[in-house]
Amino acid sequence: MTGLSKTLMIIGAIIFIIGLLMPFLHFGKLPGDIMIKKGNATFYFPVVTCIVISIILSVIFHFLGRFR
Repeated sequence: MTGLSKTLMIIGAIIFIIGLLMPFLHFGKLPGDIMIKKGNATFYFPVVTCIVISIILSVIFHFLGRFR
């Protein structure tokens, strides 16, 4: 297997595991996320969730970069 195929398989496995854990973590409704409801329309922008995901991915990629 080439390096690219291994990387894609690892990324797919990580996304799969995160998808399995999402219902148990309630990770999309953090305090600070913006939700506006007016009539039949709803606007939802997960500001804090995006920041937390960014921090987690930064730490993961930092450690992966150190082991290469």
